[in-house]
Amino acid sequence: MSDLYHYWSGDLSASASGDLLGVDGTELGQQRVLRRLLTNPSGPGQNGAPDLPGDYLFHLDYGAGLPRQVGEVVDVSKIRALIRGQILRESAVARSPAPQIDVVAITGGVSVSIRYNDAQTKKPVFLAFDVNK
Repeated sequence: MSDLYHYWSGDLSASASGDLLGVDGTELGQQRVLRRLLTNPSGPGQNGAPDLPGDYLFHLDYGAGLPRQVGEVVDVSKIRALIRGQILRESAVARSPAPQIDVVAITGGVSVSIRYNDAQTKKPVFLAFDVNK
């Protein structure tokens, strides 16, 4: 099924004919994985702070909340487990072979690289991004 092309933090894009650009297949799966990882769910604040609102008003538990990791002590194994649990919720990500997730602490955040197979095409997919200040 096709969806609107909307890469994280970007605007909707126009096609050559001036309509909104669509996306499907592997690229749609990549966009969904990235959106899930970079969307903040609602949840408790740190150290007794008030609860934090989620980014999606009608889906409060959606997202991994990687941006909230910025400024916290980096726990690479915890972040890797969080990413694994979240990306396996996406139908575009094949369960086998298991996704390979690398998380490296960088100044002000983390650098993430993910290798997984597309569930439909079985072809390898690679995503890499930084989450920092």
